[in-house]
Amino acid sequence: MNNFSIAVLISGGGTTLNNLLQWQAMGELNVCFRVVISSKPAARGLCFAQEASIPTEIISRKSFDSAAAHSEAVFSICRQRNVQLVVMAGYLEHLRIPEDFIGRVINIHPSLIPSFSGKGYYGERVHQAALEFGVKLSGCTVHFVDNEYDHGPIIAQRACPVLPGDTVASLQRRVFELECQLLPEVICAMSRQRIALNGRTVTTQEII
Repeated sequence: MNNFSIAVLISGGGTTLNNLLQWQAMGELNVCFRVVISSKPAARGLCFAQEASIPTEIISRKSFDSAAAHSEAVFSICRQRNVQLVVMAGYLEHLRIPEDFIGRVINIHPSLIPSFSGKGYYGERVHQAALEFGVKLSGCTVHFVDNEYDHGPIIAQRACPVLPGDTVASLQRRVFELECQLLPEVICAMSRQRIALNGRTVTTQEII
């Protein structure tokens, strides 16, 4: 039985959500998807949720007068659905984390934080910046979410080489392969209470 309940927040194509669904289908991710929340009504990722019979909600930032009201609407749904963990999967809106969800919201970012992270760094922009800077390693980071962009305590990271002749597209593909492995592993570890947070220090088990 899938006892660990999660909400997935999306803004676009839903490739990360689809990867999590595939892991669940293979029996490698023992979770219950309680709701998928999109910031955009036309997000293609909603199709993956609907095909999997997962309830969906559209919560647009433009519908609210303040960031606080928008955030409260998101987390109110998570409370109603008895969500234990909120997974930001390509979610582009900034949220304020309420007290009862501190340590219960995670995000995956396509760089080795703190490099190429923060406001404005998302999607292809991250990989373009890495190539322009000339780094030899890139990768992805799963971190707890706090009230600043890409700032919360780091849970786990994976690295890959930046190869001669890499383009934004080729580097993005290589990093996404790492994301597809690391995020489900982190969620699995959290479902088994194998991750502990103390200040900015995260202690993990089961993740290499």
